[in-house]
Amino acid sequence: MKKGESNARGTSLVFKRLGHRKVFLSGERKFMASFDSSKLSYEYSALIRARSEDDVRETLKLANKYKIPVTPRGTGTSLTGSASPVKGGWVLDVSLMKRIAIKKDKAMAIVQPGAVVSEIQKVSEKEGLFYPPDPSSLKYCTIGGNIACNAGGMRCAKYGVTRDFVLALEGFMPNGEKVSWGGEYKKFATGYNIRDLWIGSEGTLGVVTKAVLRLIPKPDARWTSVAAFNSEKKALQAVRALLGEGLTPSILEYLDEDSIYCAEEIAGVRLFKKVEGKPLLLIEFDGSASELKDSKRRLKAWAERWAIAVKSARSESEAENLWEVRRKCSGAMYALGNAKLNEDIVVPLENQIRFSESLKRLKRKWNLPMPTFGHAADGNLHVNIMFHREIREECVRAEGAVQDLMETVVSLGGTISGEHGIGLAKSPFLRIARNTAEISAMQAIKQALDPNGILNPGKVFEPYHVWKKTPVAIHLPWDKKPILKR
Repeated sequence: MKKGESNARGTSLVFKRLGHRKVFLSGERKFMASFDSSKLSYEYSALIRARSEDDVRETLKLANKYKIPVTPRGTGTSLTGSASPVKGGWVLDVSLMKRIAIKKDKAMAIVQPGAVVSEIQKVSEKEGLFYPPDPSSLKYCTIGGNIACNAGGMRCAKYGVTRDFVLALEGFMPNGEKVSWGGEYKKFATGYNIRDLWIGSEGTLGVVTKAVLRLIPKPDARWTSVAAFNSEKKALQAVRALLGEGLTPSILEYLDEDSIYCAEEIAGVRLFKKVEGKPLLLIEFDGSASELKDSKRRLKAWAERWAIAVKSARSESEAENLWEVRRKCSGAMYALGNAKLNEDIVVPLENQIRFSESLKRLKRKWNLPMPTFGHAADGNLHVNIMFHREIREECVRAEGAVQDLMETVVSLGGTISGEHGIGLAKSPFLRIARNTAEISAMQAIKQALDPNGILNPGKVFEPYHVWKKTPVAIHLPWDKKPILKR
Protein backbone atom coordinates (compact mmCIF):
# COMPACT_ATOMS: atom_id res chain seq x y z
CA MET A 1 0.00 0.00 0.00
CA LYS A 2 1.38 3.41 -0.97
CA LYS A 3 2.00 6.05 1.70
CA GLY A 4 -0.95 8.25 0.72
CA GLU A 5 -3.30 5.28 0.52
CA SER A 6 -2.07 3.99 3.88
CA ASN A 7 -2.67 7.36 5.52
CA ALA A 8 -6.17 7.63 4.03
CA ARG A 9 -7.06 4.08 5.10
CA GLY A 10 -5.82 4.60 8.66
CA THR A 11 -7.53 7.97 8.97
CA SER A 12 -10.80 6.51 7.75
CA LEU A 13 -10.57 3.71 10.34
CA VAL A 14 -9.68 5.97 13.29
CA PHE A 15 -12.61 8.24 12.41
CA LYS A 16 -14.94 5.24 12.18
CA ARG A 17 -13.78 3.75 15.50
CA LEU A 18 -13.53 6.90 17.63
CA GLY A 19 -16.21 9.04 16.00
CA HIS A 20 -16.71 12.66 15.03
CA ARG A 21 -16.67 13.90 18.64
CA LYS A 22 -13.06 12.82 19.00
CA VAL A 23 -11.65 12.93 15.45
CA PHE A 24 -11.53 16.18 13.48
CA LEU A 25 -10.62 16.19 9.80
CA SER A 26 -11.07 19.92 9.22
CA GLY A 27 -12.09 23.15 10.95
CA GLU A 28 -10.74 25.71 13.38
CA ARG A 29 -10.05 23.24 16.18
CA LYS A 30 -7.89 21.15 13.85
CA PHE A 31 -6.05 24.24 12.59
CA MET A 32 -5.25 25.39 16.14
CA ALA A 33 -3.50 22.07 16.75
CA SER A 34 -1.30 22.51 13.65
CA PHE A 35 1.20 24.54 15.70
CA ASP A 36 2.39 25.08 19.25
CA SER A 37 3.79 28.20 20.88
CA SER A 38 6.45 28.34 18.17
CA LYS A 39 3.52 29.17 15.81
CA LEU A 40 5.01 27.04 13.05
CA SER A 41 1.95 25.55 11.35
CA TYR A 42 1.91 22.37 9.26
CA GLU A 43 -0.68 20.45 7.26
CA TYR A 44 -1.81 17.14 8.75
CA SER A 45 -4.65 14.64 8.31
CA ALA A 46 -6.54 14.34 11.59
CA LEU A 47 -6.79 15.76 15.10
CA ILE A 48 -7.66 13.09 17.66
CA ARG A 49 -8.84 14.39 21.04
CA ALA A 50 -8.44 11.40 23.35
CA ARG A 51 -10.73 11.11 26.35
CA SER A 52 -9.51 7.75 27.67
CA GLU A 53 -6.66 5.28 27.59
CA ASP A 54 -8.67 3.21 25.13
CA ASP A 55 -8.64 6.15 22.71
CA VAL A 56 -4.86 6.43 22.99
CA ARG A 57 -4.40 2.68 22.56
CA GLU A 58 -6.61 2.51 19.48
CA THR A 59 -4.97 5.58 17.91
CA LEU A 60 -1.45 4.20 18.32
CA LYS A 61 -2.34 0.70 17.14
CA LEU A 62 -3.79 2.07 13.91
CA ALA A 63 -1.01 4.60 13.43
CA ASN A 64 1.64 1.94 13.91
CA LYS A 65 -0.12 -0.49 11.54
CA TYR A 66 -0.45 2.07 8.77
CA LYS A 67 2.83 3.87 9.60
CA ILE A 68 1.15 7.22 10.16
CA PRO A 69 3.10 9.93 12.06
CA VAL A 70 1.61 10.87 15.45
CA THR A 71 2.40 14.12 17.25
CA PRO A 72 1.33 14.00 20.92
CA ARG A 73 0.33 17.30 22.53
CA GLY A 74 -1.36 18.95 25.48
CA THR A 75 -2.24 22.65 25.26
CA GLY A 76 0.72 23.38 22.97
CA THR A 77 2.81 25.77 25.09
CA SER A 78 6.10 24.36 23.75
CA LEU A 79 8.40 27.06 22.37
CA THR A 80 10.48 24.72 20.22
CA GLY A 81 7.95 23.27 17.77
CA SER A 82 8.02 19.92 19.58
CA ALA A 83 4.20 19.75 19.45
CA SER A 84 3.90 20.85 15.81
CA PRO A 85 3.09 18.08 13.27
CA VAL A 86 6.02 18.77 10.95
CA LYS A 87 5.63 15.37 9.23
CA GLY A 88 1.84 15.55 8.92
CA GLY A 89 -0.19 12.50 9.94
CA TRP A 90 -2.20 12.76 13.14
CA VAL A 91 -2.11 15.00 16.20
CA LEU A 92 -2.98 13.13 19.41
CA ASP A 93 -4.35 15.69 21.89
CA VAL A 94 -4.54 14.37 25.48
CA SER A 95 -5.53 17.69 27.12
CA LEU A 96 -9.04 16.37 27.92
CA MET A 97 -7.53 13.65 30.13
CA LYS A 98 -7.01 15.85 33.18
CA ARG A 99 -8.04 14.07 36.39
CA ILE A 100 -6.08 14.85 39.56
CA ALA A 101 -6.17 12.75 42.74
CA ILE A 102 -4.16 13.56 45.88
CA LYS A 103 -2.96 10.75 48.18
CA LYS A 104 -2.21 12.78 51.27
CA ASP A 105 -0.90 9.87 53.34
CA LYS A 106 1.61 9.05 50.61
CA ALA A 107 2.30 12.68 49.66
CA MET A 108 1.56 11.87 46.03
CA ALA A 109 -0.54 13.24 43.19
CA ILE A 110 -1.97 10.81 40.66
CA VAL A 111 -2.56 12.80 37.49
CA GLN A 112 -3.54 12.36 33.87
CA PRO A 113 -1.40 14.04 31.18
CA GLY A 114 -3.85 16.88 30.48
CA ALA A 115 -3.85 18.14 34.07
CA VAL A 116 -2.77 21.80 34.10
CA VAL A 117 0.25 22.41 36.34
CA SER A 118 -1.31 25.31 38.27
CA GLU A 119 -4.35 23.11 39.04
CA ILE A 120 -2.08 20.36 40.38
CA GLN A 121 -0.46 22.96 42.62
CA LYS A 122 -3.81 24.36 43.76
CA VAL A 123 -5.32 20.96 44.62
CA SER A 124 -2.11 19.89 46.39
CA GLU A 125 -1.97 23.04 48.50
CA LYS A 126 -5.50 22.46 49.76
CA GLU A 127 -4.09 19.33 51.40
CA GLY A 128 -1.09 21.17 52.83
CA LEU A 129 1.20 19.75 50.14
CA PHE A 130 3.32 21.36 47.46
CA TYR A 131 4.32 20.61 43.84
CA PRO A 132 7.26 22.99 43.19
CA PRO A 133 8.00 22.98 39.40
CA ASP A 134 6.65 26.26 38.00
CA PRO A 135 7.27 26.94 34.30
CA SER A 136 6.19 30.42 33.25
CA SER A 137 3.16 28.99 31.40
CA LEU A 138 1.98 27.02 34.47
CA LYS A 139 -1.57 28.40 34.21
CA TYR A 140 -1.88 26.74 30.79
CA CYS A 141 0.73 24.01 30.34
CA THR A 142 -0.08 20.38 31.08
CA ILE A 143 1.88 17.88 33.13
CA GLY A 144 2.23 15.59 30.11
CA GLY A 145 4.08 18.31 28.22
CA ASN A 146 6.18 19.13 31.29
CA ILE A 147 7.22 15.49 31.53
CA ALA A 148 7.94 15.37 27.80
CA CYS A 149 10.49 18.20 27.97
CA ASN A 150 11.51 17.87 31.65
CA ALA A 151 10.27 21.39 32.35
CA GLY A 152 11.81 23.58 35.01
CA GLY A 153 10.91 27.07 36.15
CA MET A 154 12.07 29.62 38.67
CA ARG A 155 11.89 27.34 41.73
CA CYS A 156 14.61 25.08 40.29
CA ALA A 157 17.07 26.99 42.46
CA LYS A 158 15.95 24.99 45.49
CA TYR A 159 13.67 22.22 44.30
CA GLY A 160 14.88 21.00 40.91
CA VAL A 161 12.97 20.15 37.73
CA THR A 162 10.02 17.95 36.73
CA ARG A 163 12.13 14.77 36.72
CA ASP A 164 12.84 15.24 40.44
CA PHE A 165 9.11 14.89 41.22
CA VAL A 166 8.03 12.04 38.93
CA LEU A 167 7.81 8.73 40.79
CA ALA A 168 6.11 6.65 38.10
CA LEU A 169 4.62 6.79 34.62
CA GLU A 170 1.99 4.78 32.80
CA GLY A 171 1.23 4.95 29.12
CA PHE A 172 1.56 3.31 25.75
CA MET A 173 4.38 2.24 23.51
CA PRO A 174 4.22 3.42 19.88
CA ASN A 175 2.55 0.12 18.90
CA GLY A 176 -0.29 0.66 21.40
CA GLU A 177 0.94 -1.73 24.11
CA LYS A 178 0.28 -0.61 27.72
CA VAL A 179 3.30 -0.17 30.03
CA SER A 180 3.94 0.98 33.60
CA TRP A 181 7.26 2.37 34.75
CA GLY A 182 7.00 2.27 38.56
CA GLY A 183 3.93 2.71 40.74
CA GLU A 184 2.56 4.43 43.83
CA TYR A 185 5.75 3.86 45.78
CA LYS A 186 8.99 5.76 46.24
CA LYS A 187 11.49 2.94 45.73
CA PHE A 188 11.90 1.25 42.38
CA ALA A 189 14.84 -0.97 41.38
CA THR A 190 13.17 -3.56 39.17
CA GLY A 191 14.72 -3.67 35.74
CA TYR A 192 15.75 -0.77 33.55
CA ASN A 193 14.61 2.71 34.53
CA ILE A 194 12.55 3.47 31.42
CA ARG A 195 10.60 6.08 33.40
CA ASP A 196 13.52 8.49 33.30
CA LEU A 197 14.09 7.65 29.64
CA TRP A 198 10.56 8.83 28.80
CA ILE A 199 11.02 12.03 30.81
CA GLY A 200 12.56 14.59 28.46
CA SER A 201 12.08 12.41 25.36
CA GLU A 202 9.66 14.96 23.86
CA GLY A 203 6.97 12.42 23.02
CA THR A 204 9.25 10.37 20.75
CA LEU A 205 9.35 7.13 22.78
CA GLY A 206 5.85 6.71 24.23
CA VAL A 207 2.64 8.46 25.25
CA VAL A 208 2.05 9.15 28.95
CA THR A 209 -1.51 8.60 30.23
CA LYS A 210 -0.84 8.71 33.98
CA ALA A 211 1.88 10.04 36.26
CA VAL A 212 2.57 9.61 39.96
CA LEU A 213 4.09 12.82 41.31
CA ARG A 214 6.01 13.31 44.54
CA LEU A 215 4.68 16.10 46.75
CA ILE A 216 6.35 17.82 49.69
CA PRO A 217 4.98 19.77 52.68
CA LYS A 218 3.79 23.22 51.69
CA PRO A 219 6.17 25.94 52.96
CA ASP A 220 4.70 28.12 55.71
CA ALA A 221 5.67 31.43 54.14
CA ARG A 222 7.82 33.15 51.54
CA TRP A 223 9.90 36.31 51.49
CA THR A 224 11.00 38.26 48.41
CA SER A 225 13.82 40.74 47.86
CA VAL A 226 15.50 42.42 44.92
CA ALA A 227 19.11 43.63 44.80
CA ALA A 228 20.83 45.91 42.26
CA PHE A 229 24.51 45.72 41.35
CA ASN A 230 27.13 47.97 39.80
CA SER A 231 27.74 45.59 36.92
CA GLU A 232 26.71 42.27 35.44
CA LYS A 233 30.02 40.81 36.57
CA LYS A 234 29.36 41.92 40.14
CA ALA A 235 25.84 40.44 40.08
CA LEU A 236 27.10 37.06 38.86
CA GLN A 237 29.93 37.07 41.40
CA ALA A 238 27.31 37.75 44.05
CA VAL A 239 25.33 34.69 42.93
CA ARG A 240 28.25 32.38 43.62
CA ALA A 241 28.95 34.10 46.92
CA LEU A 242 25.34 33.68 48.05
CA LEU A 243 25.23 30.00 47.16
CA GLY A 244 28.71 29.46 48.54
CA GLU A 245 27.54 30.70 51.94
CA GLY A 246 24.99 27.89 52.07
CA LEU A 247 21.93 30.04 51.46
CA THR A 248 19.21 28.15 49.54
CA PRO A 249 16.77 30.57 47.93
CA SER A 250 13.73 28.98 46.33
CA ILE A 251 14.12 31.47 43.47
CA LEU A 252 17.21 33.35 42.28
CA GLU A 253 16.57 35.25 39.03
CA TYR A 254 19.10 37.32 37.14
CA LEU A 255 18.25 40.21 34.80
CA ASP A 256 21.04 41.78 32.75
CA GLU A 257 21.34 45.45 31.84
CA ASP A 258 19.47 45.06 28.55
CA SER A 259 16.56 43.32 30.28
CA ILE A 260 16.45 46.12 32.85
CA TYR A 261 16.46 48.69 30.05
CA CYS A 262 13.40 46.98 28.58
CA ALA A 263 11.64 46.92 31.94
CA GLU A 264 12.50 50.49 32.95
CA GLU A 265 12.61 52.49 29.73
CA ILE A 266 10.00 50.62 27.68
CA ALA A 267 7.61 49.09 30.21
CA GLY A 268 8.09 51.84 32.80
CA VAL A 269 8.77 49.49 35.73
CA ARG A 270 11.26 51.02 38.16
CA LEU A 271 12.07 49.40 41.48
CA PHE A 272 14.71 51.89 42.65
CA LYS A 273 14.41 55.67 42.35
CA LYS A 274 18.12 56.46 42.47
CA VAL A 275 19.51 53.37 40.75
CA GLU A 276 18.72 52.98 37.07
CA GLY A 277 19.85 50.61 34.35
CA LYS A 278 21.66 48.26 36.70
CA PRO A 279 21.44 44.45 36.65
CA LEU A 280 19.20 42.87 39.27
CA LEU A 281 18.83 39.67 41.24
CA LEU A 282 15.31 38.73 42.34
CA ILE A 283 15.55 36.51 45.39
CA GLU A 284 12.88 34.52 47.18
CA PHE A 285 13.13 32.30 50.25
CA ASP A 286 10.45 30.00 51.58
CA GLY A 287 10.08 27.85 54.69
CA SER A 288 9.16 28.17 58.35
CA ALA A 289 9.19 31.44 60.28
CA SER A 290 12.51 30.56 61.93
CA GLU A 291 14.06 29.59 58.59
CA LEU A 292 12.98 32.87 57.00
CA LYS A 293 14.30 34.85 59.96
CA ASP A 294 17.72 33.28 59.54
CA SER A 295 17.63 33.78 55.74
CA LYS A 296 16.76 37.47 56.13
CA ARG A 297 19.66 38.03 58.50
CA ARG A 298 22.17 36.28 56.29
CA LEU A 299 20.89 37.90 53.10
CA LYS A 300 21.19 41.35 54.62
CA ALA A 301 24.86 40.70 55.43
CA TRP A 302 25.46 39.38 51.91
CA ALA A 303 23.76 42.40 50.31
CA GLU A 304 25.86 44.84 52.32
CA ARG A 305 28.98 43.30 50.78
CA TRP A 306 27.78 42.98 47.19
CA ALA A 307 24.75 45.12 46.27
CA ILE A 308 24.34 48.87 45.73
CA ALA A 309 20.62 48.83 46.57
CA VAL A 310 18.18 46.36 48.13
CA LYS A 311 14.42 46.32 48.51
CA SER A 312 12.41 43.69 50.42
CA ALA A 313 8.70 42.94 50.30
CA ARG A 314 6.70 43.37 53.48
CA SER A 315 3.54 41.76 52.08
CA GLU A 316 2.30 39.56 49.27
CA SER A 317 1.21 42.62 47.28
CA GLU A 318 4.67 44.19 47.61
CA ALA A 319 6.24 40.91 46.50
CA GLU A 320 4.03 40.95 43.40
CA ASN A 321 5.19 44.50 42.66
CA LEU A 322 8.81 43.38 42.79
CA TRP A 323 8.09 40.57 40.34
CA GLU A 324 6.67 43.07 37.82
CA VAL A 325 10.17 43.79 36.52
CA ARG A 326 10.62 40.10 35.60
CA ARG A 327 7.14 39.76 34.10
CA LYS A 328 7.25 42.93 32.01
CA CYS A 329 10.77 42.79 30.59
CA SER A 330 9.98 39.94 28.17
CA GLY A 331 7.07 41.72 26.47
CA ALA A 332 9.04 44.96 26.36
CA MET A 333 11.77 43.29 24.32
CA TYR A 334 9.51 43.50 21.27
CA ALA A 335 10.33 47.21 21.11
CA LEU A 336 13.80 46.04 20.03
CA GLY A 337 12.54 43.75 17.25
CA ASN A 338 9.31 42.05 16.20
CA ALA A 339 10.85 38.56 16.20
CA LYS A 340 12.69 36.65 18.90
CA LEU A 341 14.92 33.59 19.11
CA ASN A 342 14.51 32.57 22.74
CA GLU A 343 17.36 30.26 23.72
CA ASP A 344 17.37 28.53 27.14
CA ILE A 345 21.06 27.73 27.39
CA VAL A 346 22.88 26.41 30.48
CA VAL A 347 26.33 27.47 31.62
CA PRO A 348 28.18 26.13 34.70
CA LEU A 349 28.16 28.62 37.57
CA GLU A 350 31.93 29.04 37.46
CA ASN A 351 31.71 30.19 33.82
CA GLN A 352 28.74 32.57 34.02
CA ILE A 353 30.97 35.66 34.10
CA ARG A 354 32.92 34.42 31.06
CA PHE A 355 29.62 33.80 29.32
CA SER A 356 28.40 37.32 30.13
CA GLU A 357 31.58 38.74 28.60
CA SER A 358 31.21 36.49 25.54
CA LEU A 359 27.61 37.62 25.11
CA LYS A 360 28.73 41.24 24.90
CA ARG A 361 31.12 40.21 22.15
CA LEU A 362 28.29 38.45 20.28
CA LYS A 363 26.10 41.54 20.51
CA ARG A 364 28.84 43.67 18.97
CA LYS A 365 29.71 41.09 16.31
CA TRP A 366 26.15 40.53 15.10
CA ASN A 367 24.81 44.00 15.93
CA LEU A 368 21.61 42.65 17.48
CA PRO A 369 20.02 43.18 20.91
CA MET A 370 20.24 40.09 23.13
CA PRO A 371 18.58 40.86 26.49
CA THR A 372 19.21 37.99 28.88
CA PHE A 373 17.55 36.85 32.08
CA GLY A 374 17.04 33.57 33.85
CA HIS A 375 17.66 31.14 36.63
CA ALA A 376 20.99 32.19 38.08
CA ALA A 377 21.27 29.42 40.68
CA ASP A 378 21.51 26.68 38.07
CA GLY A 379 23.02 28.65 35.18
CA ASN A 380 19.93 28.30 32.99
CA LEU A 381 19.74 31.65 31.20
CA HIS A 382 17.29 32.83 28.53
CA VAL A 383 19.10 34.68 25.75
CA ASN A 384 16.62 36.57 23.57
CA ILE A 385 18.02 37.39 20.13
CA MET A 386 15.79 40.20 18.83
CA PHE A 387 15.46 41.07 15.13
CA HIS A 388 12.98 42.33 12.55
CA ARG A 389 11.60 39.45 10.49
CA GLU A 390 10.86 41.68 7.47
CA ILE A 391 14.49 42.81 7.22
CA ARG A 392 16.33 40.02 5.42
CA GLU A 393 19.76 41.17 6.50
CA GLU A 394 18.75 41.06 10.17
CA CYS A 395 17.37 37.53 9.71
CA VAL A 396 20.73 36.42 8.35
CA ARG A 397 22.52 38.00 11.30
CA ALA A 398 20.13 36.35 13.77
CA GLU A 399 20.86 32.97 12.18
CA GLY A 400 24.58 33.56 12.55
CA ALA A 401 24.18 34.82 16.09
CA VAL A 402 22.28 31.76 17.35
CA GLN A 403 24.89 29.42 15.84
CA ASP A 404 27.66 31.46 17.46
CA LEU A 405 25.79 31.49 20.77
CA MET A 406 25.44 27.70 20.88
CA GLU A 407 29.09 27.14 20.03
CA THR A 408 30.10 29.60 22.75
CA VAL A 409 27.91 27.94 25.36
CA VAL A 410 29.30 24.47 24.65
CA SER A 411 32.88 25.77 24.65
CA LEU A 412 32.24 26.98 28.21
CA GLY A 413 31.14 23.54 29.35
CA GLY A 414 27.43 24.28 29.02
CA THR A 415 24.59 22.90 26.95
CA ILE A 416 22.03 24.21 24.47
CA SER A 417 18.80 23.65 26.43
CA GLY A 418 17.94 23.50 30.11
CA GLU A 419 14.15 23.19 30.09
CA HIS A 420 12.58 23.82 26.67
CA GLY A 421 13.99 20.73 24.96
CA ILE A 422 15.23 20.35 21.38
CA GLY A 423 12.10 19.97 19.25
CA LEU A 424 12.59 21.68 15.90
CA ALA A 425 14.12 24.95 17.09
CA LYS A 426 17.34 23.52 18.53
CA SER A 427 17.72 20.52 16.22
CA PRO A 428 20.45 22.21 14.11
CA PHE A 429 22.62 22.48 17.22
CA LEU A 430 22.29 19.01 18.74
CA ARG A 431 25.56 17.94 17.13
CA ILE A 432 27.33 20.85 18.78
CA ALA A 433 26.27 19.65 22.22
CA ARG A 434 26.41 15.85 21.70
CA ASN A 435 29.05 13.74 19.96
CA THR A 436 28.46 11.04 17.36
CA ALA A 437 28.52 8.18 19.85
CA GLU A 438 25.95 9.89 22.10
CA ILE A 439 23.58 10.69 19.24
CA SER A 440 23.94 7.16 17.86
CA ALA A 441 22.98 5.75 21.26
CA MET A 442 19.88 7.96 21.36
CA GLN A 443 18.89 6.96 17.83
CA ALA A 444 19.37 3.27 18.70
CA ILE A 445 16.94 3.68 21.61
CA LYS A 446 14.44 5.40 19.32
CA GLN A 447 14.75 2.61 16.74
CA ALA A 448 14.31 -0.08 19.39
CA LEU A 449 11.20 1.42 20.99
CA ASP A 450 9.64 2.92 17.85
CA PRO A 451 10.87 0.86 14.87
CA ASN A 452 8.30 2.40 12.51
CA GLY A 453 9.30 5.90 13.60
CA ILE A 454 5.72 7.09 14.08
CA LEU A 455 6.02 9.05 17.34
CA ASN A 456 6.81 12.74 16.90
CA PRO A 457 9.02 12.25 13.84
CA GLY A 458 11.21 15.05 12.56
CA LYS A 459 12.07 16.26 16.06
CA VAL A 460 15.40 16.31 17.92
CA PHE A 461 17.65 14.57 15.37
CA GLU A 462 16.77 16.10 11.98
CA PRO A 463 18.18 19.65 11.60
CA TYR A 464 15.38 22.11 10.90
CA HIS A 465 15.85 25.87 10.52
CA VAL A 466 12.82 27.43 12.19
CA TRP A 467 13.85 30.97 11.30
CA LYS A 468 13.28 30.17 7.62
CA LYS A 469 9.56 29.44 8.15
CA THR A 470 7.10 32.27 8.72
CA PRO A 471 5.03 31.74 11.88
CA VAL A 472 1.26 32.16 11.85
CA ALA A 473 0.06 35.57 13.05
CA ILE A 474 -2.03 34.61 16.04
CA HIS A 475 -2.13 35.52 19.74
CA LEU A 476 -2.13 32.63 22.19
CA PRO A 477 -3.46 33.00 25.76
CA TRP A 478 -0.02 32.57 27.34
CA ASP A 479 1.82 34.95 24.99
CA LYS A 480 3.67 37.83 26.60
CA LYS A 481 1.84 40.95 25.49
CA PRO A 482 4.23 43.12 23.45
CA ILE A 483 5.02 46.47 25.08
CA LEU A 484 6.25 48.74 22.32
CA LYS A 485 6.48 52.00 24.24
CA ARG A 486 5.68 53.52 27.61
